[in-house]
Amino acid sequence: MSPRLRKAEDADVFAAMVRVMMRVGPADLTLSAIADEVGITAGALVQRFGSKRELMLAHARYAAATLDTGFGPPRKRTKSPLSAIYEGAEAYAKLAYSPRAALRNLAYLQRDLADPALRRNLLRLHRAARVYYEQLVADGIGAGELRAETDVRGLSRTIEVTLGGSFLAWTLYRQGPAFTWLSKDLKAVLRPHLTDDARESHRGRGSSSVRGRVRIAGDWRE
Repeated sequence: MSPRLRKAEDADVFAAMVRVMMRVGPADLTLSAIADEVGITAGALVQRFGSKRELMLAHARYAAATLDTGFGPPRKRTKSPLSAIYEGAEAYAKLAYSPRAALRNLAYLQRDLADPALRRNLLRLHRAARVYYEQLVADGIGAGELRAETDVRGLSRTIEVTLGGSFLAWTLYRQGPAFTWLSKDLKAVLRPHLTDDARESHRGRGSSSVRGRVRIAGDWRE
C-alpha cells in the first residue's frame, strides 16, 4: 500500500490503475486496489470519478488526448525520429513482460472492444498514435533517415499494424522476450525505407539501447 496522499492528480490515479491492471485481470480490478496503489481512499475515487467504469472512461479519454497509456507520454523527440519510431516496440513490450501479463492485457482489450464508449476512446487513441507515427516518419524523411519517396501514411499504418500484430503473434509463439520479437518485426518493416546513412548509424538498434530500458519485473517464460 502506498502512503496516503492529501491530493493526487488524475494522471497519478491513471498510472496507479495501470500498475494494478498489470498485476490483475478485469474481474479483480477494484477501486480499493487502485486507491491503495495511488495512496488515497476508495471514497475519494468515488467522489472524483463516480464508479470504476467512469474511472476507466476518464483514463481512456486522457490516453487518447495525451498518448499516455499509463507509462508516461512519448518522450520528447530529442533524438532522431527513427529512434522514436523504434521505441514503439518498447511500449508494446511493457504490456507483455510475461505471457500472463500479455493475456491480462488482451482481456482488457476485449473489454474495451465490447464497451461502445471505451471502444470509441480506444479508436481515438489509435488514430492519435497513427498521427504521431506519421509525424515521426515525415520527420525521419526530413532528417535524412528515411528515403524521400517513402509513403508517409502508408508506412505509418504499417508500423501500427506491425506492432499490434507482432504483439499478438508473440503471445502464441513466446520465443524470447516480447521486446526482441517486436523489435525484429519492426526493423524488418523499416529496413527497406532506410537511407544508407541510417542503415549504418542505426545498425543493431532495438537489441541494446532501448532494451536496457525495458525492465519490468517478470519473466517472459511464465
